[in-house]
Amino acid sequence: MRTRSLIFFTLGLCCIASLASPTQIVLSTSLIEQFELQPLPRRLHGRFLHITDIHPDPFYEPGASQSSACHRPNLEDNRPAGYYGAPYSSCDSPFSLTNFTLDFLDEHWTSEIDFVIWTGDNARHDNDDDIPRPLDEIYDLNRAVAKKMEHVFLRKGIPVVPSLAVGGCDYANPKDPGNIHLDWLEEQLEAFRARQMQVWITGHVPPSEYFPECYYRFVELNLRFQDTILGNLYGHLNVDHFSFLEADEIDLSSQTSSGGTLFETLIADFAEIPEPLEDTHYDNYAVVNVNAAIVPNPYIPSFRIFTYNTTGVSGLAKDVGSNPYLQTVKATQRRRALNHEQVRGFKKPKCERKKYRNTWRCQFDKPRHSDSESPSRRNSLWSPLGFAQFYMPRLAEFDQTHDPEFELEYMTFPLSRLHPDEEAQDITDHQYVIPLRLLPEELRLPGAVESEYTPYELNDLTIPSWLDLATRLTKNKKLRLRFKEFMYMGGVEE
Repeated sequence: MRTRSLIFFTLGLCCIASLASPTQIVLSTSLIEQFELQPLPRRLHGRFLHITDIHPDPFYEPGASQSSACHRPNLEDNRPAGYYGAPYSSCDSPFSLTNFTLDFLDEHWTSEIDFVIWTGDNARHDNDDDIPRPLDEIYDLNRAVAKKMEHVFLRKGIPVVPSLAVGGCDYANPKDPGNIHLDWLEEQLEAFRARQMQVWITGHVPPSEYFPECYYRFVELNLRFQDTILGNLYGHLNVDHFSFLEADEIDLSSQTSSGGTLFETLIADFAEIPEPLEDTHYDNYAVVNVNAAIVPNPYIPSFRIFTYNTTGVSGLAKDVGSNPYLQTVKATQRRRALNHEQVRGFKKPKCERKKYRNTWRCQFDKPRHSDSESPSRRNSLWSPLGFAQFYMPRLAEFDQTHDPEFELEYMTFPLSRLHPDEEAQDITDHQYVIPLRLLPEELRLPGAVESEYTPYELNDLTIPSWLDLATRLTKNKKLRLRFKEFMYMGGVEE
């Protein structure tokens, strides 16, 4: 099978999925079943789904007390669990919510996306001493969710890229699981960079939660392969936000941020970005996106649809590998790559001290590959263009007689990107960033000049665009409050 030009790495599970080719079967199926799963070639849509933290709970009981993890009634608790979930609680997802969500995606989105990033968790939390969570239950719930994902996506030819977890990274211990894992990641990045391929790195736990030595090593890999990595996608924290991996963080002279809430920490970090941005060394940054969760713990259900650049690529995925435009792009990248290697030396004085000598930050002396023309830096083939966030703000209102609804929460795109340019002569094959039928009615017709759904107005999701948004958040109070609102979805900051 030919390898395509867009590859995905999952941190915690060593697996690679080729674009629009279901080489990765989520469940352990037989060869006959795998053959039966092979679909007809699909048209590229330039979109993908990121879904995370489903947390189905087989013991969830509608009407139960939230203080019992929604497992038992309590007459003193005036917050009964809803039929489809308990918003802003510590309860996990009832099967009614998980099944509705995947059925909704099946009905409305499987005809509009190219692949799925699925970043865990797929079992309930172990938060009820009266009903402890055994290992068998974890396995059973993961199998059940995987089977549903297979039915909804894989059988339609939509690759699903799952994630597990990782830890460790003691420099002095090469057999440490974290080091072995990042050794593997480094080898993959080297191999795919040599082939002018672009990759997404995905995982369950975001880098901010890594052990320090793992974090430093991961930052260095992102910066060294900036011309190859399109971005980082994670879950786990259940809070919608973005952050940066920065060169300063692997410099022994840098200082760590002071304590505070996640929102306060992010804004403080954004305030440290040098200005003016035109003079910023963009090769010193990589971007991390953390998505909100399906589980309404502690907020409300949400999923994200990304759009990416497919300019010049033939409509059928099977043609991508031999597409003339893509071959031209690769040749250009190959020529540029030869001229964009920069060696970054570590800070030697402190590395002479015993305290630092055998740490990862004192070992980073390999060439970094950055390129102002790469898709992570300039809008071009495979660049992420934006995303639309969908959520369920009225979760508590739904029951057996009132079906749930996912609604658009916000988009990163400018309004002008939702419809064809006014001067366009032929819009027959126009590729909408989000299908019009899935937008609120007020956005389905061109002509709108302002909307609460498009607060960021980002032309793309390249590194310069994210840095621009970060600096605007530090200066614009109204925009900053919207960012905080999106993080916590109307709930309490935790």
